[in-house]
Amino acid sequence: MEDDYYSVESILAENQKIQCTFKVDVPDMGHLDGGKAGDIKALSKVQIPLWMAYILIYSDHADFTIPPPFSARVRNALNAEPRSVRLSALVGQGGLWYGFGRMLMRLLNDVPAEELSGVLTKTFHSRLPEVIDQAQHFASLQPGAGTSRGDAGAAAFREGMDGTERELFQLAQESAKRTKAWYETSERGRR
Repeated sequence: MEDDYYSVESILAENQKIQCTFKVDVPDMGHLDGGKAGDIKALSKVQIPLWMAYILIYSDHADFTIPPPFSARVRNALNAEPRSVRLSALVGQGGLWYGFGRMLMRLLNDVPAEELSGVLTKTFHSRLPEVIDQAQHFASLQPGAGTSRGDAGAAAFREGMDGTERELFQLAQESAKRTKAWYETSERGRR
């Protein structure tokens, strides 16, 4: 995922909402809470898109809590078995869990940011071999060939892949198909 102003992935990651607790009264902004109240009172908790939270937090108007996709419960599940966690379900449509985590790290202090970075990196390193393995497996299947019934765990993993993992899956699958086609047309493949 690029940190580019025009990057669709960045826009989607920054559109994820986090819960902010306001430190001050904010007049005429009650619509952010989805209500009809005109003001947001101090100590009110409001779900705000990450791109808006940057301004509020850096100007010291609000604090935030770590969102559920990065809670201690999720971290424990990732430490136990990273491949069993459905990352796409943690952040909603589009499933950019890694991108949301990278954007969230910008709001954290040094130690929590390093911890989150460690979780993201460890999760990615643990899941990447499975992503590549499944991509190569599906690239080797003949067109129209179905998957076996014993493939339920692999199917569940594919359904739970993050957007970044899905992109890598597609790249690895295409690469495996091209390598197979090259091999079959080379001298070695004709023997």
